[in-house]
Amino acid sequence: MCDHSDAAGSGRNISLVGFMGSGKSSVGRELATRLGWDFVDTDDLVEASAGRGISDIFATDGEDAFRDMEAAAVREAAARERVVIATGGGVVLRVENIDALSERGEVVLLTTTPEAAYERVRDETHRPLLQVADPVARIAQLMRQRMDAYARAGHAVDTVGRTVSQVADDVLATLGRAGDKRGSQ
Repeated sequence: MCDHSDAAGSGRNISLVGFMGSGKSSVGRELATRLGWDFVDTDDLVEASAGRGISDIFATDGEDAFRDMEAAAVREAAARERVVIATGGGVVLRVENIDALSERGEVVLLTTTPEAAYERVRDETHRPLLQVADPVARIAQLMRQRMDAYARAGHAVDTVGRTVSQVADDVLATLGRAGDKRGSQ
């Protein structure tokens, strides 16, 4: 196995942001395996802390309460070292989340199209933001609303029509180039 620790920013955390269905969890697990690091999904941290699923949190407590729990999960995950963090799709809605992730590592936006995102999540019933008549149109609307927030990520990698392995390769290559630039300044 190739040692990718230098390419990953000299051991700094890697945080993946992007819309639901962009591949954050799958790519995150792949990166963690390649690097020999831990993997954490902030949605899993929220569910473990709350003792219930995200759909239930949305239905019972509302989106604001979920976003508060999500921010706590981001702070918990970002405090770790040598970890790959997959975030919830809306984590970028709060600037403090991106700040917390950026302080301890590199933030990479995984991009996708509304159609590709929907294809990846269409059979998942736990997506409260997609319980609408036209989920693709809803995804497109949410992506437009989050465009400026997603732009806060330091790097971007396209996932459309690509395998998890290909995307992981590009994340590592992208971070390797960023690391090289920092080292030469």
